[in-house]
Amino acid sequence: MLRVDHGVVSGTFSLDGQTFDVDNNIWVVGDDEECVVIDAPHDVDAILEVVGDRRLVAIVCTHAHDDHVRVAPELRERTGAPILLHPAEWPLWELTHGRDVWWNIDLADGARIEVAGSVLEVLHTPGHAPGAVCLYSADLGEVFTGDTLFNGGPGATGRSYSDADLIVDSIRKRLFALPAATVVHTGHGDDTTIEAEASRL
Repeated sequence: MLRVDHGVVSGTFSLDGQTFDVDNNIWVVGDDEECVVIDAPHDVDAILEVVGDRRLVAIVCTHAHDDHVRVAPELRERTGAPILLHPAEWPLWELTHGRDVWWNIDLADGARIEVAGSVLEVLHTPGHAPGAVCLYSADLGEVFTGDTLFNGGPGATGRSYSDADLIVDSIRKRLFALPAATVVHTGHGDDTTIEAEASRL
């Protein structure tokens, strides 16, 4: 049966010469046999604890800020799972991993990631970062928004490669088009729903 498993791991986020302490959500979608990990924050062992003994089929990155991709290459090395990232995230990826380490598969709007007999649909939602994506599961009625949409509103846009008008446009056109009851799993903090956030924005 398709399910979502969750953990929280602590670390840092650095950009534009500043560093902040952050707690990141770990989201794992799958069944008893296989799963995908959404983002790879801070600690590979913590991620693998949520994965358990299942086969990891993909490491899907919602965007390339260092707190979301820092341990993606190590997780790939330990599991053999490919890293998936939107190509517009290259400038941010390079800040963390340089030019010698790449992801495996480019994400694109409308792409379908298959896991456990179900599908995660890729929604390109630029604004927090140019290649930010959200992952929608119609079967679960849930969407994984990374740092695009939080409980309380849009993600931050005060740093390099972000755009405040664009993130609001992305949320209104792509996320608010989802069913109102859709549960929103965020990159940091508590869950919310599309209905709750639509009433706030």
